[in-house]
Amino acid sequence: MRTTLTLDDDVAAKLQKLSQGQRIKDVANRALRLGLQTLEQGETEPPYSTTPSSGKPRIRNLDNVAEVIAESEADHWR
Repeated sequence: MRTTLTLDDDVAAKLQKLSQGQRIKDVANRALRLGLQTLEQGETEPPYSTTPSSGKPRIRNLDNVAEVIAESEADHWR
């Protein structure tokens, strides 16, 4: 099937970079197959999450820059 597709500049640049001696058509088809397969399977990146620490925060007030720096450098100045 022939079709005309308008690519964003960044996408076209990546295809060009990846082609390296291959036809851009082949690289684009491979990229589309992989992308479509991912979409069909519903694969998405897992949501970002953190594990909360137990206890009280070590620094209660981040407005005191000297305290934050000292704590991050493990300086026991207090």
